[in-house]
Amino acid sequence: MEQKNPPLFNLAVIVGALGYFVDIYDLLLYSIIRVPSLKSLGLDDAAIAREGLHIINIQMLGLLIGGIIWGVLGDKKGRLRVLFASIILYSLGNIANGFVHNVDQYALVRFITGLGLAGELGAGITLVSELMPKERRGIATSMVAGIGLSGAVFAYFIRQQFVGPDGSGWRTCYFIGGGLGFLLLFLRVGVLESGMFKSIADSENVQKGNFLMLFTNGKRLKKYLTAILIALPNWYVIGILISFSDKFAAKMNVQGKVDPGKAVMVSYAAICVGDILIGFISQWMKSRKKSLYLFHIITALSVIWYFNLDGQSSNMVYLVCVFLGFGTGFWAMFVTMAAEQFGTNIRATVATTAPNMARGSLNLVSLLFVTLQSYIEPSQAYVKSGWITGIVVFAIGFISLALTEETFGKDLNYIER
Repeated sequence: MEQKNPPLFNLAVIVGALGYFVDIYDLLLYSIIRVPSLKSLGLDDAAIAREGLHIINIQMLGLLIGGIIWGVLGDKKGRLRVLFASIILYSLGNIANGFVHNVDQYALVRFITGLGLAGELGAGITLVSELMPKERRGIATSMVAGIGLSGAVFAYFIRQQFVGPDGSGWRTCYFIGGGLGFLLLFLRVGVLESGMFKSIADSENVQKGNFLMLFTNGKRLKKYLTAILIALPNWYVIGILISFSDKFAAKMNVQGKVDPGKAVMVSYAAICVGDILIGFISQWMKSRKKSLYLFHIITALSVIWYFNLDGQSSNMVYLVCVFLGFGTGFWAMFVTMAAEQFGTNIRATVATTAPNMARGSLNLVSLLFVTLQSYIEPSQAYVKSGWITGIVVFAIGFISLALTEETFGKDLNYIER
């Protein structure tokens, strides 16, 4: 029988957290070992830059398509089935990554892996949100994301351990990810399905997993779009400022070499802390929106600091990345808030598509960043386009947050008509 008041660290939370751990491990692993893996396939520096971007865009396409597929299936077939199937798919994708021998194979496998990765977080957050009492829902989902995001830190240390100076050993990193995924399947056996989903599973009068419902009603569309755009600063910070911290550092005359892999690692370590703390802060404030405002402000102040690092040391760059990471540690709260705004019959659809749409927004943010550079004096173009893009992104994020409804303590046992 389903527990009416399960403990905070119940099996659903543990499986959700560990599943997301492997998800993030694989999602960031490509970025972390991109250069040595492509170099071992015979690509030169120019080809690595060109094909590396192509492969990550293909992976992002898989995430976007997978987000819609898994979200719909989560509402039609159940949260557990999606969790189970997505783990299998991205685990197989991880293992297949260890056997690729050319760029086309690499891109195809990253697309398939992206399809699998798209279902993990949304299904996990939806399941935990519906199983936990509303008084502890935010803390539980924060635990899922906070623990899960440490997968990025683990991926960095796995690279350090197994990838040699000549790039050898990168295949082992993928095999480890696949093995971890299959170990999760043993834990999944004892997890209960959501009672809210089971209550409507056999109902023929309820539209379940209808993605188009989000676009046929003005109020629902507004809620959906603002739910996605709240996370825009997150991917601006991670995808541009942190991922290209070495290039920004060079343009700002930072003393010493900056390793973007290390910048990703320290920022994700801080993101883990932020994602756990925001659950408790939200509980203390009795508000999702206030906690998100606080973290958006911390992130905005950290961005201002980032663009005032002229002449500083590389260690100062890493320190700022820690604060940037902490500030963007609202991923769990963003997904939880998205899930809480919609009824049981399309909740998994929203919770799965929203984070993947937010990830996909990086392509638009990158386009703005690159386009702006052509209108600014070359010597200042990179840095100026970076902070102008930030102003646009944060303006959209704050406006979206202001337009979003408060969902703290909301009863989730309802359906959308």
